[in-house]
Amino acid sequence: MASQPDLKTQVSQQGTPVVVRSTNVSIQKGQVTRTKRGQVLGSGFRGCTVWFTGLSCAGKTTISFAVESYLASKGIFCYSLDGDNVRHGLCKDLSFSTEDRQENIRRIGEVAKIFADAGLVCLSSFISPFKVDRQRARELHEENGLPFFEVFIDTPLNICEERDSKGLYKKARAGLIKGFTGIDSHYEAPKSPDLVLKAGDWSVNTCVEVVVEFLRKKGILPYSAVHAVRELFVAPDQLDEAKREAEQLPTLAINKLDLQWVQVLSEGWASPLSGFMRESEYLLTLHHNIKADMVISEDDLAAANGGEESIRGNVPSSVCACGTVNQSIPIVLALGDEDKARLESSKAVVLTYEGKSVAIMRNPEIFPHRKEERMCRQWGAAAPKHPYIKMVLESGDWLMGGDLDVLERIRWNDGLDDFRMTPNELRQEFLRREADAIFAFQLRNPIHNGHAMLMAETKKKLISRGYKRPVLLLHPLGGWTKQDDVPLPTRIQQHKSILEERVLDPDSTVLAIFPSPMMYAGPTEVQWHAKARVACGAQFYIVGRDPAGMPNPETGVDLYDATHGRKVLQMAPGLPQLEIVPFKVAAYNKLHRRMEFYDPARKSEFDFISGTKMRRLAADGEDPPDGFMAPKAWEILKAFYQERARKLAEQQAQK
Repeated sequence: MASQPDLKTQVSQQGTPVVVRSTNVSIQKGQVTRTKRGQVLGSGFRGCTVWFTGLSCAGKTTISFAVESYLASKGIFCYSLDGDNVRHGLCKDLSFSTEDRQENIRRIGEVAKIFADAGLVCLSSFISPFKVDRQRARELHEENGLPFFEVFIDTPLNICEERDSKGLYKKARAGLIKGFTGIDSHYEAPKSPDLVLKAGDWSVNTCVEVVVEFLRKKGILPYSAVHAVRELFVAPDQLDEAKREAEQLPTLAINKLDLQWVQVLSEGWASPLSGFMRESEYLLTLHHNIKADMVISEDDLAAANGGEESIRGNVPSSVCACGTVNQSIPIVLALGDEDKARLESSKAVVLTYEGKSVAIMRNPEIFPHRKEERMCRQWGAAAPKHPYIKMVLESGDWLMGGDLDVLERIRWNDGLDDFRMTPNELRQEFLRREADAIFAFQLRNPIHNGHAMLMAETKKKLISRGYKRPVLLLHPLGGWTKQDDVPLPTRIQQHKSILEERVLDPDSTVLAIFPSPMMYAGPTEVQWHAKARVACGAQFYIVGRDPAGMPNPETGVDLYDATHGRKVLQMAPGLPQLEIVPFKVAAYNKLHRRMEFYDPARKSEFDFISGTKMRRLAADGEDPPDGFMAPKAWEILKAFYQERARKLAEQQAQK
C-alpha cells in the first residue's frame, strides 16, 4: 500500500512559499517537444499566458474574449480562461474567502501553464487581487520556460461601478456582500506590469490592438497577425537617400510582366512576402502552397538590422519563420546566364523598367529555375503551349529572390489608375462606407445578369445572418491576360455600365482593379486570388465555376475540373479568416426570359449561353435574349467584338 503523502512547505527559487501535498510523485516527461507541437498545430509554437488582472467590471473578460476572437481569425490557437466560467467547474468547490481565492488563482495558474505548454496563447482574466498569487503564477511559467505577461486593466473604481450590470458593487457597499475587492477587500495593483490597458478611456478595439502589437514585439505573434498588409515602399523621408544609393548599384532590366509582379508585391497583396521569393520560399510555395510567417522579438529585430530598423521599418523575412499563410503561386524573377554571372556577388541590385529605377533588391539569392518542375507543380500539366507556361519556358534559367525596397508606387497612366486601389486604400474605403461584411468577386470576363444574381443573393444572405452593411468588392483582374480575353479598359467600361444601370447597387459596391497577372493555373491559382483579397479585408469570397481554368491549347480539353476550384479552396491551408461562398450555376430561362439559378428538374426551360456564343452574337452585331445582360453593358461588349472582327478581317485581307 502506498504511503500517505506528508504535508510539507518548501520555498521556490524566488523565495515564494509553496505548499507541497504530494511527496511520492515525480514529473514524467513526454517525447513530444514544443517544436513538434508547433508543427502539429500548423502555426508554430506560441505557448504563453497573458494574465489580465484588475477590478471587477474593469473589462478583463471583454478584452480577453475580443483578443481571443481576433487571434482565432488569424489562425492562432488560443483560449480564454474566465473567472466566472472556471467557478462553474474546476473551482466550484471554492468560496470567496482569502484562502480559497488564493487556491482559485493557484489552480488557474497551473491550468494556464498546461495550456501554454500545449502551444496555445492562454488568455486568463481574473481579478487576482493579491500580488503574491500573481507572482506565483509567473514563477510557475518561468520555471517551465514559458512566457508570462501580466496585463493590468487599469480602470478607475467609479467607472467599474458604473459598468456593474450585476449590481455587485451596490450590494457590497450596502454590506450585503463581504470581502468584495475594491470595497472592503484590498486590490494590490501591479507596480511593474508588462502592459497597462487604460480600459476606462480606450475602446475595446484599441485595447485589442495594443495587446496584439505587444505580443508581436515579444515574438509571440507573426508580423501578419498585426499588420495584415505589408507594403514594400521606401519611407518618404528616406526616398532621396534610396535614390542616391540606387545610382551606385548594378541594375537588372525587367519586363512588363515582372513590373506587374513588383506592383503586386509592393502594395501588399502577397503579404507577408517581402520581395521576390528566395529558394526556400519558392520550394515551400511550389510543393506545399504555403509561405512561412515570421515570428521575431524586438531584440532580435534590432540585432538583425545592426541595431536599427530597415529602410521600410519592416521585419526582415530572413530572421525567423514560424507558422504558415496560404501562398499557392510562386512570385519569382527570372534572369539569364549573363545577368547571373554579373550579379551573383552583389549585395543589392536595382530593378529598372524602360530605363527607370523601380526598386532595390537587397541580399539577392540566385538559384536554378527548373522550368519543367515548376510547370508540373504550379499548373499540374505538361502543356508547353499554355500561354503563361510558354512565357515561363522562354524565360531565364535562373531565379533571383530578395527583399524589395520599392522607390515609388507603380502607375500605368492609362486612365485606369484611380481604380487601382491598394489593399490599405480599400480598407479605408470600406471603413468610410461603414461596412461590417466585405464579400469579394474576382472576374476576368464581362458581367452578365447571372453573375449579378449571385452577388445580389450573397448580399441578401449576409443581411439574413445579421450584417447591416455588407459591401461587394467587384474586383476584375488587371494584370496580363491571354490575347483573346476582353482587355481591361473594355471590361472596366462594361462594369461601370452595370453599376450605372443599377444591376448592382453602386452604394454597396466598390469597383477596383486587382493588379495581378492571370496564370490560368486552375485550383492552384484560385487560392492566390482568394488569399490576396484577405489583404484588403475581405471576409467572404465568391468562387465561380471553373475559376482560372482554360482548355489545353493542343487538345482543346479543359485542363481542370470545373468544380475543383471551389473544392480545393474550401480545403486550402492558411485561410482561416476567409469564408468561401460557392458559385451557383445560372442559365437563361426561356420561359421567364431572364437569368435564373439552374434547376436540373426543369432543364428544358434553360439555355446555357456560352462564351463562344456570346462572342459570336456580339461580333455579328446581334443582341442576346432579353434579360441576359444589361443593355448598355451589351452595347459596350458588342462594339468591342465588332471592332476586333473588323481588324481581323483586314489582317486576313492583307495576307
